[in-house]
Amino acid sequence: MEISRKKLRDEVLKRAKYVRTCVLARELCLLVRTNRAVLEPKDVHEACLHISDLCKEQGCEEPNELCRKAAEAALTDEKNYLELCAQSCQKCGEARRPTPKTGKATYVA
Repeated sequence: MEISRKKLRDEVLKRAKYVRTCVLARELCLLVRTNRAVLEPKDVHEACLHISDLCKEQGCEEPNELCRKAAEAALTDEKNYLELCAQSCQKCGEARRPTPKTGKATYVA
């Protein structure tokens, strides 16, 4: 019984880290991209650096690096920023959400 509890705990902690990093990064990225017309370049720069840190915390080095470069480009070259941001989002989208080892979806009311 204790082994099952430990495995479930590890799964929950892994999923919580995923939500704290990947899900938050994607939501922030979407928010910045859809509202960039009203944001100042320094706002985009700061947000992208934070998103980059979230990617790094999760261990996603390529999206981290692309997002960091996008943050720098946001201050000087919007076209380059958009290209780097799109690449980062694509790389981020290639990562898969952790699934429970049981293979069953969990329903939470």
